[in-house]
Amino acid sequence: MVGKVSPADLQKFVFSRVGAVSESVQVGPAYGEDTAAIEIGGEVLVINSDPIIYAAEGIGTLGVNIASNDVAASGGKPEWMTVTYLLPDGEDSVLDTITRQIDSVAGDLGIAIVGGHSEYVPEIRRPFLSLTCFGRADRYIPTSGAEPGDRVILTKGAGIEGTGIIATDFRSELENEVEPDLIEQGKGRLNELSVLPEASILNDYATAMHDPTEGGVVDGLFELSSASSARLEIDRSDIVIGDDTRALCEAMEVDPLKIFGSGALLATVPADRVKEALDLLSKRGISASVIGKVETGKPELVIGKSVYREPVRDELYDLWD
Repeated sequence: MVGKVSPADLQKFVFSRVGAVSESVQVGPAYGEDTAAIEIGGEVLVINSDPIIYAAEGIGTLGVNIASNDVAASGGKPEWMTVTYLLPDGEDSVLDTITRQIDSVAGDLGIAIVGGHSEYVPEIRRPFLSLTCFGRADRYIPTSGAEPGDRVILTKGAGIEGTGIIATDFRSELENEVEPDLIEQGKGRLNELSVLPEASILNDYATAMHDPTEGGVVDGLFELSSASSARLEIDRSDIVIGDDTRALCEAMEVDPLKIFGSGALLATVPADRVKEALDLLSKRGISASVIGKVETGKPELVIGKSVYREPVRDELYDLWD
């Protein structure tokens, strides 16, 4: 089965086997937490690792944004990154394309590529990247910090990353189903993946933040609920879905709330600070809306009549199968 390892298997095989004990580790491996926090010399170093393999076009652009977004969503400023390149054959053109993308995006975000590994692996069919991002934080913000009464904010909208992937990887399937301008608009979503601007604003307001990636907004909210041991009540009608996202998802028969969601940021904010946070985001030209609230109760995600007590599988995987 393609997709994330289950929470039960993570607990059994991963979280229980973490090597030596270090007093400098403030936050280590835990379900829903995408980063580690390590205290070094009075500062907090935030670290995230992310793989990417399935997106064919723009894999370097996606990779840098995905890895750096998690650091930003934890209150850090992404500064350094290592990249491991595993390539299916010996064609220089593939490596050239990917490294150009990584150099461009990392340069724009102020991230230095400081190391990694490069290797050709004929057994794999697609390029595989593994990226590790490092940054420093004045205040570390966990996924597990949501409190009852907080409001849940979503920036931009659902399925941003997934929309870009559909528009590029599956363009031939779309051409007779979707208007060309909507396909082009969808492709442009790959330029909207960074959440660094909104994370830097919400750092001062959020009790928890999370970057919805694999599994989209639904899985991002589920992970936030699980990590915070809280019930989330969400109104689906308040979740923004772009016209291009809606059209492309309808054509490919996938749920826009259950496809790769990088480009959006989830944050829980105390009710009395929500207006101030939304006003500041708006002044910076960042769209955001309240989509629900945090309630006391067992960990679960409620969206309308749907109740989630387990992670969801990203629906784009079925398209690649």
